[in-house]
Amino acid sequence: MEDKNRIKGIIEAILFTMGESVALSRLAEALSVEEGTLKEILEEMKVEYASKNRGICLIELDGAYQICTKIETYEYVKKLVSQPKKRSLTDVMLETLSIIAYKQPVTKQEIEAIRGVKSDFAVNKLMEYKLVKELGRLDTIGHPIVFGTTEEFLRCFGVSSIEELPDIDEVKKQNFFEEAMEEVSTSLDVPV
Repeated sequence: MEDKNRIKGIIEAILFTMGESVALSRLAEALSVEEGTLKEILEEMKVEYASKNRGICLIELDGAYQICTKIETYEYVKKLVSQPKKRSLTDVMLETLSIIAYKQPVTKQEIEAIRGVKSDFAVNKLMEYKLVKELGRLDTIGHPIVFGTTEEFLRCFGVSSIEELPDIDEVKKQNFFEEAMEEVSTSLDVPV
């Protein structure tokens, strides 16, 4: 009985991980179990899953098996799946996004020169969030990728084009530049 429960657990793990139907022959090969014996175990599992307390079921599709949600749980699953994922932007990501928005098209090297640190993670995350995209490559040595904002960026920030982004106050911009230069000279202990 212990071996059968172990086999059931392995079947469950395989079918859950695959997310699609798996042929009986492939399951039998993976488990080193005869197809007839495996089919009996799968039929037992179907009955166990059919219990009213279970949210999943085991279905057979032309000699292949798949784990699925029960139809009666669909409305609950749908509520969760249809909720938009909340994504938050860290300060680093906002800083990187601001640079891209105001300097686009911009290379990663230019972003890093402005920020003073590597920006791979922030740029990749912003691309994952569909706020930033690759616009192409520069026709220079190394052909660096240039980045810009997306329609999703405009939608999220409530503007119809990048021209609608707020202007940067020139006085604040100059103050920021001076603070940055002072910080660099302090860290390097070199007068600017």
